[in-house]
This record gives sequence, C-alpha cells and structure tokens, in this order.
Amino acid sequence: MHSALPRHVTPRNPGQPLDLGLIQATRIDETALTTQAAGIAAAPPPDRTWDLLRAVACMDLTTLSGDDTAARVQQLCARAQQPLPDSVLTRHGACGLTVAAICVYHQMIAPARAALSGSGLPVATVSAGFPHGLSPFDTRVAEIRASVAAGATEIDIVIARHLALTRDWPALYEEIRAFRTACGDAHLKVILATGELGTLTTVARASQVAMMAGADFIKTSTGKEKVNATPPVALTMLRQIATYHARTGFRVGFKPAGGISTANAALGYMALMRAELGEDWLTPALFRFGASSLLGDIETVLGG
Repeated sequence: MHSALPRHVTPRNPGQPLDLGLIQATRIDETALTTQAAGIAAAPPPDRTWDLLRAVACMDLTTLSGDDTAARVQQLCARAQQPLPDSVLTRHGACGLTVAAICVYHQMIAPARAALSGSGLPVATVSAGFPHGLSPFDTRVAEIRASVAAGATEIDIVIARHLALTRDWPALYEEIRAFRTACGDAHLKVILATGELGTLTTVARASQVAMMAGADFIKTSTGKEKVNATPPVALTMLRQIATYHARTGFRVGFKPAGGISTANAALGYMALMRAELGEDWLTPALFRFGASSLLGDIETVLGG
C-alpha cells in the first residue's frame, strides 16, 4: 500500500521572482471562507478506512520535547516503521505501511538516522530558530546547514512572524530564499505559524511569498502556538497552492500541524485537500500531517 504513495515528485518548486502586485491583490473574505471550510471538512470520505491508512502514510511522526532522549527517538523510529499492529495491517491489506518521516530536533538526528538505517524513511528536523524564528539570521542559516550535514533530508523552518505582520514581504522572501539555498537537496517546509499572523489575508500572502521563495511545502504551525492548524487556515493555504500551481505549473505540498489528534480531524483536512487540489495531492510527496498523538487514535478507530 505504502509503495504506491511516492515520497517526492519532480520537478521541485524552484521559486519565482517576488511579485508584490500579486501579493497585495490577494484578499480573503474570512466569513465566507470559514463557512466554506466547515462544510468541506464535514464531507464524508469516499472510503474511511483507506483514508485513515493514507493519513498514517502521510504522517511526520514527531517528538519535539525538551526532555527528548536517544531512547525515546529510537522507540519512535520503531513505531514509524511499524505504525500499526500486524493484525490491523493484515486485516486492511496494508502490510508494509510506514509513516512518511520522523521529525526531531537537530540533536536527535543522529540517533534517528541510526534507528532508521536501511528503512528508507527520511529524517526531518525543525530549524531556523524554531519555534519563534528570532535568532540571528546567520545563526538560522548555519543551523540549517548543520542539520543537512548531519543527514536530515527534510528541513522544517519557521518564519519570523514580524516580517509578515509588518508586510515586509521582500525581507521575508529573501530570508526564505536563503533558507532554501542552505537546504541544498533537502526539502524545505516553511512553517507560517498561522495562529500568530492575525488574519487569513496575511496567511494567504505569506503562503504566496513562501512559494515564490522556493518552498517545497507550506506548513500551518509549529505546534507551540496557542492556535495551530484550523480548517479555515488550511483552506486559505490550499487555495494559494492551487493558484500558484495554475500560474507556474509547480506543485507545492501542504502540512497541517498542531492539535490534530483525532482520526475525524485528520479526515477533515483530507477532505479539504481532496476538494481543493484533488486526489493526486494526497500522497506523502505533497501532503503531510505533523503528528504525535494522532497515530494512537487512528489505531483505535481501525481496531488495533
């Protein structure tokens, strides 16, 4: 089942020149969009079991705690390679299913790589002053380079929110562009920390800037904000991804993260993906959940 879900697609989004006119023209009707998001997210899935298995396959299994240890990361990596019991996988014809990646802090890259050796699963790491993005610029770039050198193949960076809040789009673009360069071949996920951006219009504009700067994914949240992923934010970002694809031909992935702890919530985000971007986007190449507790609820629902 998992082998039918490719991790990455080509070509990667190379980015585009900053288009301030397009950014300024982007506006969101919050009332209308919030109503639309609720309706779409409530739509029943075409196959509930298949979608839940697909949610597991699209999961960045994550631990980002100050008391993380190598032993905890090793346990998480074992779960990543066998996320559901054999009985569940056999019953649903999903033998060989794994999650999409492990996501850890920089210090845990080495034990994660060792625990995943031979599995083919990538290690993702948070970077660039996560979770606030306020450390010196050179430090943030050096942090990305260090994580790539340590073997991380996916880098989740967080933007400096003040640049979006003050509409300094050129500065935000240049920072993300530099982060993309520092990533090299590693894929760049840009976290917008949407719960701190104030309005959906700002979320939409920051999404466009991130994609123009070369993001491979745009991601809602660090999981550390008071408000993390929500259906209206997701719908806003997905529509910007669709607009960018229509304009450039390049596909950018989407990662909702933070507070998504139930199977029903996951299905709502998948309904939004399906409605806005289509079935082709529902693969680990273009869709991820940032998750820690979600897997346990999916296991319960599937009868683990």
